[in-house]
Amino acid sequence: MLRFLLSRLAVLIPTFLGVSIIAFSFIRLLPGDPVALMAGERVMSPERHAEISRQLGYDRPLVIQYLDYLGGIVTGDLGNSIVTKRPILGEFFTLFPATLELSLCAIFFAVLLGIPAGIIAAVKRGSFFDQSVMGVALVGYSMPIFWWGLLLIILFSGVLQWTPVSGRISLLFFFPPVTGFMLIDSLLSGQAGAFRSALSHLVLPTIVLGTVPLAVIARQTRSAMLEVLGEDYVRTARAKGLAPGRVIGLHALRNALIPVITTIGLQVGVLMAGAILTETIFSWPGIGKWMVDSVFRRDYPVIQGGLLIIAAIIMLVNLTVDLLYGLINPRIRHN
Repeated sequence: MLRFLLSRLAVLIPTFLGVSIIAFSFIRLLPGDPVALMAGERVMSPERHAEISRQLGYDRPLVIQYLDYLGGIVTGDLGNSIVTKRPILGEFFTLFPATLELSLCAIFFAVLLGIPAGIIAAVKRGSFFDQSVMGVALVGYSMPIFWWGLLLIILFSGVLQWTPVSGRISLLFFFPPVTGFMLIDSLLSGQAGAFRSALSHLVLPTIVLGTVPLAVIARQTRSAMLEVLGEDYVRTARAKGLAPGRVIGLHALRNALIPVITTIGLQVGVLMAGAILTETIFSWPGIGKWMVDSVFRRDYPVIQGGLLIIAAIIMLVNLTVDLLYGLINPRIRHN
């Protein structure tokens, strides 16, 4: 297992270097002068332009700039925000719990509904349930996130008034953050109604962000189960008189889980991309909204650092998925 892990880590090194080059080149490839873009419509004197260029290191050769940038990554220094003057890494980890909480709830929502729906659709292939699940999954996958979010806000927040429109918790509640997860912190605060308020604020963003992963997981689970249910060992298990639930749960599902786990791992990238729109729609104070605000404020070091950190998180999740392969099917790590 250690050799299997080391081989996967060896692949991540050149991948991370490639991502760092892309993140570094992001500002340099933009048309125009990045320092002038950061100034926006303000008039900047040549002296001030030269001073900012020197502070940001843009007056040095690109190779030296990249090596300095790479050295900062190794030491954990991604630079400072131009607007807030605070370290980018500190701002990221201050806001990351909000995005992580929303992403975990979204993927839990998608897995909780997607896998059972895919299994039942495969077992009842061709039935009304099967066709309904696949139809709903197609609509869910095709629905634009921003449009889906606005529809839910209009219905549940505007017409029915069941859920809040935006934010993480009502302004009536205040307590110091302990874990950064609002659901947990609201419980620890001991304030009556705080947990219900945090949960009600989380419902619509979770549904919006989890809809696309839910559709993908349901379709992939159905496809994998259909392939496995036609194998000889499944027919043999049925011929031995095993209960249908044992055949499906023990023999079929375990072998169908590998492509499903792959799909779940790949949805992390979808969640990160979807979080940008979802957090913007619901004013969710997380990484996605932070990145969008940085674009409007022309805070390019934040965009550059945020891109690199998000890519690193996605690579770590993919590594975890690879390790789960080895646990589910030992033949993979031996090969």
